[in-house]
Amino acid sequence: MGSDSGAHRAHDEQFMRRALGTALQARLVSRPNPWVGAVVVSSSGATFEGCTAPPGGPHAEVTALKRAGEAARGATLYCTLEPCSHTGRTGPCTEAIIDAGIARVVVGVEDPDTKVAGTGIARLRDAGISVDVGVCEDHVRTQLAAYLHHRSTGRPFVVLKMASTLDGRTAAADGTSRWITGDIARKRVHELRAESDAVVVGAGTVRLDDPELTVRDAEGPSPRRIVLGAAPSAARVRPCTEYSGDLPTLLDTLGSDDVLQLLVEGGARVAGDFHRAGLVDRYVFHLAPAIAGGENAAGVFAGAAAANIADMWRGRLVSVQQLGDDLEVVVEPKRISSNRKEHP
Repeated sequence: MGSDSGAHRAHDEQFMRRALGTALQARLVSRPNPWVGAVVVSSSGATFEGCTAPPGGPHAEVTALKRAGEAARGATLYCTLEPCSHTGRTGPCTEAIIDAGIARVVVGVEDPDTKVAGTGIARLRDAGISVDVGVCEDHVRTQLAAYLHHRSTGRPFVVLKMASTLDGRTAAADGTSRWITGDIARKRVHELRAESDAVVVGAGTVRLDDPELTVRDAEGPSPRRIVLGAAPSAARVRPCTEYSGDLPTLLDTLGSDDVLQLLVEGGARVAGDFHRAGLVDRYVFHLAPAIAGGENAAGVFAGAAAANIADMWRGRLVSVQQLGDDLEVVVEPKRISSNRKEHP
């Protein structure tokens, strides 16, 4: 029995991983809708995939079901996110699943959106469909982190990206900072911009570096550009939104505007303000094999440091990868375990 259960679980994980891979195709086009992947596995073992279309188009489940056709009857549907049960720009995915004759649905995570929040799962079960929840949940939560955070808090998922030398300096003593990291790391920054709905920098960074903050070296749309303070009239960051209020209010406003992910690119003062306010959900550090060699150069964070070792911020290491000669280190705040129940 234990062996059968383990094999069953491994089978489910195999197809949920396929759904996760399919979802990647929607990452840059589905927002503000979630980037969801779905796989229909027929009783004969044939598979049919789908991912979320751009807004107004079909959701992942509907695309997979249409590709399956009659093969969907008696089949199992794997989807990374709970199917929707309400009518928006498209009809409820739950009704399409029921009408298609699906026998079992395997869900990665429940949708925290108040319009769904378990009602999709309940509708399927009421229709006599077997539903299991929580397969590859940690992987799905990682992939959908920005969406899940936005729907749970009303604010965008904040990614802070900073490039520095090995000794934590973001510029030389004379203030010059181009370029600390190499081409591959800079391309990665463009990918982060494409994955974000908005990017924010301080007015000081605009005056010093005159960045465009657009996506040029990667596929995907350019984010909305926000400057904390006033941008010079001829700055390349224009057109942009100039903002002078407090950061929590900014996040509330952006969240209400369907900004799911906000990329903070600096400078040191802005980075420090976001960090000390506890507003950063993911830190992305690009470390160059370079050493400034002294204290008279700007650091990653400006402002007061932790008063003592006990007050020092500590997170959890998410990933480390080499980007050419540089190193990307991704860190997130430590999360309290939710003790989520796994379904067999």
